[in-house]
Amino acid sequence: MSNRLLITTLVFVITFTLVFIFKDDIKRYAFSPRESDIPEAKTDNLETGDKDDEEERDPIEIISTNLEVPWEVAFLPDGDILITERTGFLKRIPEEGDRIEVEGVVSAGEGGLLGLTLHPDFESNNYIYLYHTTETSQGLRNRVVRYEYNESELSNPEVIIEGIPGANYHDGGRIDFGPDEKLYITTGDAGVSSLAQDTSSLAGKILRLNDDGSIPEDNPFNNAVWSYGHRNPQGIAWDESGNMWSTEHGPSGSQTGYDEVNLIEPGVNYGWPIVRGSEAEEGMRSPVLHSGADETWAPAGLVTLDEDTLLFTGLRGSSVYKLELDENNEAEELTRFFSEDYGRLRAISTGIDGGIYVTTSNTDGRGSTLKGDDKLIRFSSDVFAE
Repeated sequence: MSNRLLITTLVFVITFTLVFIFKDDIKRYAFSPRESDIPEAKTDNLETGDKDDEEERDPIEIISTNLEVPWEVAFLPDGDILITERTGFLKRIPEEGDRIEVEGVVSAGEGGLLGLTLHPDFESNNYIYLYHTTETSQGLRNRVVRYEYNESELSNPEVIIEGIPGANYHDGGRIDFGPDEKLYITTGDAGVSSLAQDTSSLAGKILRLNDDGSIPEDNPFNNAVWSYGHRNPQGIAWDESGNMWSTEHGPSGSQTGYDEVNLIEPGVNYGWPIVRGSEAEEGMRSPVLHSGADETWAPAGLVTLDEDTLLFTGLRGSSVYKLELDENNEAEELTRFFSEDYGRLRAISTGIDGGIYVTTSNTDGRGSTLKGDDKLIRFSSDVFAE
């Protein structure tokens, strides 16, 4: 064998050996998105609760990428973030690898692991509440379960309410504690619109419970129902005066549009499926604002920005909407932000650092997936002050 052939053979053997040894690193480098393709996820300031720090941060930051249909965002006292993924996982940010699979979740259509909230006394009892879809002998049903959350573990599950009608569509799913420290739960009509008008049914309602699942004595119908006549409410929030607000999906198909923002009061009938938009019917409440027949917001999460301003996300609308209200809580002006910039937007929450946190929802089968989707994005509140 000539020296040239020997050298060629040795080079081939060494190259093949190195490729085999480092194949995982080569694959990861070759097929992962380049650093320039996805904005850097920034988690260095998550632990601060000082709003003054907001002035030192970028107005828009990508906090986390490659989430699986993120549905809700909540903030732990130490500044870390919990996110529910509709596929059945509870993820903690910025802890690496802290992703818990929640037992019993069925991810079907719009159902799965949805709402999340912390108990008002979380720092002493470690209680978190999760709303999720599950399979029963009667078919898909939704329920709220309370857990103890310690480090990266869920323990001692306690069913707070169950038997909420579920389906591939219209599962509601937002949960939160109000200023009265009662637990509020939004439920969809599960595709059976007549259930929304039945105050003995849990479907198409906003529910109100004590933290242990018992019925408050001042509920209007002596059951869990707080308000009714809802199609698919997916956002709830309270303003500085204690008023409760909700966003709600209007009809779909050939009669799409008529998405709503409602001022919620106990015992009130919000009209679905009998009225829509500004239609009036005795004993039924019209929305403060609706999208009309020619536009679909598909509104999801909702927060209050200040005393007379609401922010809500749009799935179909692919925007953050700012609704300014007058002194009578009537709609004054609606402004769109980031229209089409990030695709479908779902959760929106105010962080303990004063930022506005929003998730995309482009991996839910209804959007066009962008690099790094789905994402958690932090916006400075000043972005919406225009």
